[in-house]
Amino acid sequence: MIKLFLFFSTLALASLFGDSNEKPNIIYLICDDLGYGDIQCLNKKAGKIPTPHTDKLASGGMIFTDSHSGSSVCTPTRYGLLTGRYSWRTHLQKGVVAGFAPCLIEKNRPTVASFLQAQGYHTAIIGKWHLNFKYLNPESGSEYTRRKHKSPPVASLIPDGPIHRGFDYFHGFHHARNMEAVIVNDRVIAHDPPINMLPRLTRESVNYLRSRKGKEKPFFLYVPLGSPHTPILPTPEWEGRSGLGKYGDFVMQTDNVVGEIQEALHEIEEDENTLFIFTSDNGCSKAAGIADLEKQGHKVSAELRGSKADLWEGGHRVPFIVKWPGKVLPGSSSGQLICHTDLFATVSEIVGSPLPKKGAEDSVSFLPALLGKKIQSTRKGIIHHSISGHFAYRHGKWKLLLARASGGWTSPKENEAPINFPEAQLYDMSSDSAEQTNLYLKKPLVVQNLLSHLENDVNRGRSTEGRKSGNDVSGIILWKSDRKIKER
Repeated sequence: MIKLFLFFSTLALASLFGDSNEKPNIIYLICDDLGYGDIQCLNKKAGKIPTPHTDKLASGGMIFTDSHSGSSVCTPTRYGLLTGRYSWRTHLQKGVVAGFAPCLIEKNRPTVASFLQAQGYHTAIIGKWHLNFKYLNPESGSEYTRRKHKSPPVASLIPDGPIHRGFDYFHGFHHARNMEAVIVNDRVIAHDPPINMLPRLTRESVNYLRSRKGKEKPFFLYVPLGSPHTPILPTPEWEGRSGLGKYGDFVMQTDNVVGEIQEALHEIEEDENTLFIFTSDNGCSKAAGIADLEKQGHKVSAELRGSKADLWEGGHRVPFIVKWPGKVLPGSSSGQLICHTDLFATVSEIVGSPLPKKGAEDSVSFLPALLGKKIQSTRKGIIHHSISGHFAYRHGKWKLLLARASGGWTSPKENEAPINFPEAQLYDMSSDSAEQTNLYLKKPLVVQNLLSHLENDVNRGRSTEGRKSGNDVSGIILWKSDRKIKER
């Protein structure tokens, strides 16, 4: 049946692209800590930050209203979107990485970039990596350590970075605490104040696009911005623009990057042949001053509960806007359930080449949704994951959270949950997207069914149909909190 589906999918793609072998350029722009409600067109009631360029992108394409990051924090999401595999299948069971360590993506694991590279694409990343790599002394070859170096020295060599994981070009930084270390390909080239990073990434993205003018090779440009994550540093020309403080200003400056890229695409006459995806890695961080923003009428998660780090929707439901002229209907929207891990299978179907035999274990193509059709999924549901490693499972309208509270930073945290809270949560997302009515004790059969799917997806090493794969660690713990309620 699967083979038959793939055959007809190939025929559909042949029709989609006509007789031409032309493959679309692909841009994947992912913001850092941008909340679902920070984009005005997604939050018309309580979105007070102007985002004209992203709104324009949406008017020319499709909005996904039920799109999710693979985790509610930075590193796991980035691993998932590049590999098509949940990050908790690795040794990273919670939290994020901090650099000065071997790359989280194994050398032999296929990535979206290496896959597209093999299909004739030029591949580039301009922005934040945050998946670990080592820094070597260029003279001795010895490793620099985080204990001795707050930031890697200029001229440090990187033996396991993006250009060793499928990218032809890298210009950016590792993560927020090492943002001053500017990296090009496999070397630290300079130290530059963090306030200069967003203008740098904007300029380099535009320059990269200009460099592709007239080139026969299609390109895959991955733009993982470091904004509006901390340090929240809008440049002087953007200060005061939003009227909502520095976070609002920084969001506006981030939105401007979308406009600059769209303008550059038009300039090189590639806007009609480019699939442009705009999204975020997780929800808005508490560092944005969420409570103060809400007092001014702006809700960073719209009507969703929670924010960055949480199992609740505000932690992992993210903006997801796709523009693809001639393929995606302008001004359209889709309520179909998708995840960042789905990028791999989607580009595989777009270019008409099968997925690697070992790889993309949690990836399902959302190309049908882009074409106004139903996604053909071999996956039962999507797994959510919080900063503390708590699990949730979404299948259809049901969402099961193996946590008493947020599972993250929003109160009540797990250690703050009142004594009368059940051991887990169950919500009907079709009628309760704000996750207010916990049905865990009232729907035991639903709970049992969802838990069974979750356990199966974890134990098989994959959530899609196919040969059983393996996790990198054994004994993954699903229940992170004590299941017995204790008095506090």
